[in-house]
Amino acid sequence: MSRDRAVARVGSMTSGASAEIPDGMRPDARETWPSPELIESWLGDQDVDFEFRPGEDVAVHDDPEAVAAARRFRDVLGRFASGVTVVTAVSGGEPVGMTCQSFSSVSLDPPLVMFIPAKSSRAWPLIQRAGRFCVNFLAAGQADLSNQMASRGSDKFAGVSWSPTEATGSPLLDGVLGYVDCAVHNVYEAGDHYVVIGRVLDLATTDVEDALLFYRGKYSATG
Repeated sequence: MSRDRAVARVGSMTSGASAEIPDGMRPDARETWPSPELIESWLGDQDVDFEFRPGEDVAVHDDPEAVAAARRFRDVLGRFASGVTVVTAVSGGEPVGMTCQSFSSVSLDPPLVMFIPAKSSRAWPLIQRAGRFCVNFLAAGQADLSNQMASRGSDKFAGVSWSPTEATGSPLLDGVLGYVDCAVHNVYEAGDHYVVIGRVLDLATTDVEDALLFYRGKYSATG
């Protein structure tokens, strides 16, 4: 969801009784919803899904100190440059995916990796249901693919070329640097996120050399 759409949606929810109330939301939630200006200040400049940046999917408070602390947390962690991945699976016969910056190796014996989806993620429950996933390492030039997979759109795979992996059948995206194909090993709660540990079943690299990087809220690349 873009920043402008998010602010507009909040504005519509706070300005009229006819606004649609999403499933699971309290009928009086409109009265306690933060102002559009507060949402605007919190969302920052990125037109990407909240799953994308670690530290960005934090609770919004009316307390200015809490908002400032959340922004400082995000800004400091933004100084840690990282690669960009897309975590994919097939759930209910349909491909699902999410852009994830929070990915790391965990163990060599047994071979384990982890990624950290937000509790608000729409893709993670589907990946969890599948019980297996593929982590695709994005290459330089795949920023548009990253943004597409980070969107809240219903069809993230529109126009995306992929093939099923041998081990799990999860989507392997064309043009990536490499991938790890995994089974869900453990899941732990961690504040407003989950820590997902995957047991690696298969992995490989490609002939692509340059990686997509993310640093201080912007894309760059190696090479």
